[in-house]
Amino acid sequence: MKKDFFEEGQYYHIYNRGNNKENIFIEEKNYNYFLEKIKKYILPIAEIYAYCLLKNHFHIVLRIKDKSNLPEKFKEKVHLPFSNLFNAYCKSINKAYNRTGSLFQEHLQRNRIENEMYLKQLIVYVHLNPVKHKFTELAETYLHSSYRAYLSDKPTNINREFILELFDDLENFKFYHDERKIIYKGVVNDVSLIDD
Repeated sequence: MKKDFFEEGQYYHIYNRGNNKENIFIEEKNYNYFLEKIKKYILPIAEIYAYCLLKNHFHIVLRIKDKSNLPEKFKEKVHLPFSNLFNAYCKSINKAYNRTGSLFQEHLQRNRIENEMYLKQLIVYVHLNPVKHKFTELAETYLHSSYRAYLSDKPTNINREFILELFDDLENFKFYHDERKIIYKGVVNDVSLIDD
């Protein structure tokens, strides 16, 4: 795990939380709005493998596209779409809720993912975040994560095929999540990635 700049062809776990631990998603409609902004700003430059949006923080696992597949204007500025996403979201929340100042705490946190085992652990960690924080007992009932997209055949912007192949198949994918969920319910967390 290495925290550094965005680089084409690399995998990252990105996350952040609200300034002073404030909520960044105030109403239900905010979650979908944030996902729309991800689609607009991040999908052109990255493949997304997992996400989870909770009231005061979020996690996203993604891979920056190879340089040859990046839009020309971002080939030397891969970080720019992330800035655009968070600036646009912050401005809209500030306007809608009559607030001022930064919505997010400091800068976007990012850790480079160096191997497939860690990538698998992160996928599970992100999907089980609502269980860890006691928003739900089951990952599949939480509406604001990518977990349900893996259980569905419906079209999705998540790169489902790559991750299911990484876990061998859907059944094994579910097994990894179920196994880890037992650990969370036992209040053990050996994959502490953010102080949330």
